[in-house]
Amino acid sequence: MERSDRTEKLLALLLINTLKNATKAERATQLSSAGFTNLEIADLLSTSKDSIATLLSQTRKKVKKKPIAGSNG
Repeated sequence: MERSDRTEKLLALLLINTLKNATKAERATQLSSAGFTNLEIADLLSTSKDSIATLLSQTRKKVKKKPIAGSNG
């Protein structure tokens, strides 16, 4: 295993550990924001890449529907 791969995995595990009270969707979103692929996230969270894709898609839809504070429309 390359050193950079190992470092990335360690950082991912640290991120997951700090989010241990977060939902799987929240953890997946944070890992995605950090640049991990759906397959990598699925491996880290012990689920399928299709499940991760669905979670991330649902999260994006929720963010789009949130009204902006102070807007009148």
